[in-house]
Amino acid sequence: MSQIQRIAGRASDIGDGMMVVRALPSRQRRMVGAWCFLDHLGPVKFGPGQGMHVGAHPHIGLQTFTWLIEGGVLHRDSLGNEQIIRPGQVNLMTAGRGVVHTEDSVSTGQRLHAAQLWIALPADHANCAPAFAHYPDLPRWDDGGCTFTLVAGSFAGRTMAGDFRTPLVGVDAHSVRGAQLKLPLEPAFEYGILLLEGEIRIGEERFVTDEFAYLGSGGEGITIEMAAGTRLLLLGGQPFGEPVLMWWNYVGFSKQAIAEAQGEWAAGGPRFGPVTGDGGRRLLAPPLPWAGY
Repeated sequence: MSQIQRIAGRASDIGDGMMVVRALPSRQRRMVGAWCFLDHLGPVKFGPGQGMHVGAHPHIGLQTFTWLIEGGVLHRDSLGNEQIIRPGQVNLMTAGRGVVHTEDSVSTGQRLHAAQLWIALPADHANCAPAFAHYPDLPRWDDGGCTFTLVAGSFAGRTMAGDFRTPLVGVDAHSVRGAQLKLPLEPAFEYGILLLEGEIRIGEERFVTDEFAYLGSGGEGITIEMAAGTRLLLLGGQPFGEPVLMWWNYVGFSKQAIAEAQGEWAAGGPRFGPVTGDGGRRLLAPPLPWAGY
């Protein structure tokens, strides 16, 4: 495995003063496999009457992936789905040609801790029909002082049977008392680790909360020392191989595709339907960054 690349997460305001730490994309690393976006939200304790409330917004060309650790979030979308996600569960929404959704705290004044990710769809799936799936029961096991949850793909002889369009994997590992892990890896995959809580050591390198360790590819395994109270998210996948463009909430393969989606969202076109119960909250896109569109 090549030399580990250290990427510091950066704080970003996602609205209403709620801060997240963004690990992907970054100047050093745009993607890990098809994983093209990674926000670490919390842990945060909202005050009385406060919570997360993200208004209606569109997506194309990607899958949104929510892994919830604490709290409760209500998902609504333009397909008519309304689903509460609880700790230890995953929501996977396939945007394809276009979908709109909202996200709200189930109750005010609660704690919230989550990882929110995007998975880029390959070109032959980028315009597929939108869909939504909720996964309440994930493979979970204990080994060597650590609790593992397989949130995506296959790992250590187990499979999370989600509707993913490229080979990938996601594993949450949590140790209360500390542990030394020997994790098997697929040499054809590239991997990264985000520290959600605590700290780890990989060889002589120490990583702390909200640092991202890009591991590269070609390895068959890795040894990690976890301090007490540590939680990490291991992400991997086959290198994507197709350069993608990302702007606002869109992933695409051309500026024109993104500009067309933005035009339809701004015009209230039929591509992006209404979300029942959204209270009229609708996010406005910033201006396109490219001249001529």
